[in-house]
Amino acid sequence: MAEAHEAVAFQFTVGAEGNELEPTQFILDVYVPTHIRMYIYIVFISKGVSVNVSYDVFKALVYAGLHSWKLRCRRTMNSLYNSIYPGHPLRGIAWCGMIYVLNTKDRDPSNGLIDWLNSNIFSRYCAPDNSRTLACLVFGSGTYVVLIQIRQYILKKLFSYHGWMYQEHGKMSGIGPKVWGGLVKLFIGRNPSLYSYQSVLPTLPLPSLDDTLRRYLRTIRPLCDDTEYRRMEVLAEDFRRTIGKKLQRYLWLKWLISTNYVSDWWEKFVYLRGRSPIMVNSNFYGLDAAYIHPTTIQTARAANVVCAAFQYRSELDHQETKPLMVQKLIPLCSSQYERQFNTVRIAGKEADKIIHYSDSHHVAVYHKGRWFKVFMYYQNNLLQPCELQLQLDEIVRDTTPPDYGEEHLAALTAGERTLWAEARGKYFLSGVNRVSLEAIEKAAFVVILDDDEFDIGVKADDKYDTYANAILHGKAYNRWFDKSFSFVISKNGVVGLNVEHSWADAPISGQLYEYTISEDIMNFSYDEAGNTRGTPRFTALKPIKLKWSIPEGCNDMIETSLAQATKLYNDVDLHVYVHDAYGKNFMKKCNLSPDAYIQMALQLAHYRDSGRFHLTYEASMTRLFRDGRTETVRSCSIESTEWVKAMDDPTVSKSERVKLLRLACDYHQQQYRDAMTGKGIDRHLFCLYVLSKYLEIDSPFLQQVLHEPWKLSTSQTPANYDDQRLKYLIKKNPDLAKKYGIVDNRNLASIGGGFGPVAADGYGVSYIIASEDLIFFHISSNKSSSVTDSKRFGQHIHQVMQDMRTLLTAD
Repeated sequence: MAEAHEAVAFQFTVGAEGNELEPTQFILDVYVPTHIRMYIYIVFISKGVSVNVSYDVFKALVYAGLHSWKLRCRRTMNSLYNSIYPGHPLRGIAWCGMIYVLNTKDRDPSNGLIDWLNSNIFSRYCAPDNSRTLACLVFGSGTYVVLIQIRQYILKKLFSYHGWMYQEHGKMSGIGPKVWGGLVKLFIGRNPSLYSYQSVLPTLPLPSLDDTLRRYLRTIRPLCDDTEYRRMEVLAEDFRRTIGKKLQRYLWLKWLISTNYVSDWWEKFVYLRGRSPIMVNSNFYGLDAAYIHPTTIQTARAANVVCAAFQYRSELDHQETKPLMVQKLIPLCSSQYERQFNTVRIAGKEADKIIHYSDSHHVAVYHKGRWFKVFMYYQNNLLQPCELQLQLDEIVRDTTPPDYGEEHLAALTAGERTLWAEARGKYFLSGVNRVSLEAIEKAAFVVILDDDEFDIGVKADDKYDTYANAILHGKAYNRWFDKSFSFVISKNGVVGLNVEHSWADAPISGQLYEYTISEDIMNFSYDEAGNTRGTPRFTALKPIKLKWSIPEGCNDMIETSLAQATKLYNDVDLHVYVHDAYGKNFMKKCNLSPDAYIQMALQLAHYRDSGRFHLTYEASMTRLFRDGRTETVRSCSIESTEWVKAMDDPTVSKSERVKLLRLACDYHQQQYRDAMTGKGIDRHLFCLYVLSKYLEIDSPFLQQVLHEPWKLSTSQTPANYDDQRLKYLIKKNPDLAKKYGIVDNRNLASIGGGFGPVAADGYGVSYIIASEDLIFFHISSNKSSSVTDSKRFGQHIHQVMQDMRTLLTAD
């Protein structure tokens, strides 16, 4: 998705915030974890030492400490459970009991090992009865662990088979795949928690150098003339015969000792080493439900959404969320969920870093230039939406002006990273600025109460464009782009999501967003006036306005960063095209993959827009492997270009065009499957390039490959609604389902989301198949480019989708 921007031209290169704090309190609030801080407060108070803390805040600290200890214990128990999955502790106890009973009945299942343990070890230290019991327990536990390890090893080998990927969706044909599917069902276990399958997921395979080079040359063939292609063949062959083999051997060593040979370098060099602004270039956005606008009261919508997100976080912490399964059989890696909440990207002079906090009890709220800290727990209970709305209402009513420099402060996160790192190190590592900054960075996430109103619906107009731009970048100073994600709630209650990209990929945020929207509408809901439901149980802590001491020099840096960001976002040409003539239902009836169908439509639209073929990026996932993230599908292929040229060639018959379209879609599907199963091209070449930089080896071939511009960068936003959970919500709240006309997930369909332009003279296109007959295309480019125009590209997509429907209907 947005990572394509940094993959091109790749180079190395909580207490009383805001008040004057006594030294003791400042040290405690800044440096000491909550549960330790609670103990220190108790000791200090018992000795009569003043720490300048109110009774309410002290109680909050006590309950926060208890919550943290409970969470740690729960995580420890989950880790133990996951370590023996698909076994279960109760089955282990039963196994040990059976061993003991058999031993007491003079039937030794250990072939003498229990007697040896008893006589040589335990009888020396324990009474005879106890020593035999311990020997049985040790033998039973050991054999149970061995059996679990064997079962986990078998599962890992079964998950390493990917032949099922190349069969028709949802079907298993042939004896081999059917036997494999039966074995998976036999060994996979029941009731997994979120991370139960992590240890049995296979390692991302390392492709052979010859295969990668062969596939690479095939992908560039339609983009080069004969002379250029022969030059690339020579460069590739020279690379293979010389330094390629050496780099491949080093990469094999990394593969041998890593859980994933790509992900750590991808995060470090593609994301965190980038020095350009992450606003627009890296961060992406998600938009609200298309059909339903449940309330126009800003604070009510914000309260429901925030409480739903905390409910989702609780399910992640307790690992109650089930891992995503492909065809309800193969688990996807869940590691990216770990940093979804309580996470921030910290700017550095040469490279950023990601900081994840184990827990957080508050959110940071921005409203009219001011920042607030809002507590989400009271006496160890998560606030209900009606209780949170009271705090948010108080923020909206507050007429306190922003401190000097506060209104535009967040622009530091929108500009160049080196400038933000310098300002952070110089002005935000001590005093009141440090305390207030940590209140934002340690928050679970950020909530933006925006001043603008947005109109949404399903009709195509410019209102979508304004809405999408606002969520992508806003005014640069009214978003905190470093947080893992931020909810943006408009003045009339429309929701958006801005996501920092380095910690995870779009499907993870999409799953949170869909959960949040469905809980907001179908569970929490609103009263007749549009406010949150329920009666507050207590008067919760009031929001704390963060205080800042911004000197003139710091304010100058803020304004410099704002100028950089303003220039950047003013150049963004973002258009949302709504295609409602038909959708995936028609594509499936034509026996074509919806994703491949849309990718071919984008190829034809781009060819008509630019007059030539270009290197095309489509993001696919590699989460079938442990710690997997993404791989590139090169959508512009020999097959796709032949079909595109045939569509505008009047001498080619309709039947031949249909034949070429099917061949192009089939080949695209094969490429997508290859990418998902570890046979991609670009991540392998990327890692070889990183190694060449480490070893200070120049490679003309790798330089050429890594600097090729992606003139068309595409990504599909998946719709991952949990159908079982949605059916439960509909059954639980039939009146709400009737009110909003919700019978399945189509009425909760999201408008989707998108990302900024990737190449200076190219397009970024994200699309979501929202329902059977509704597709949203989010098209971005640069206004400064003379060869791109996002609305024009949307018109080309509109015409192409019509042409393809006419072609297939006639066929």
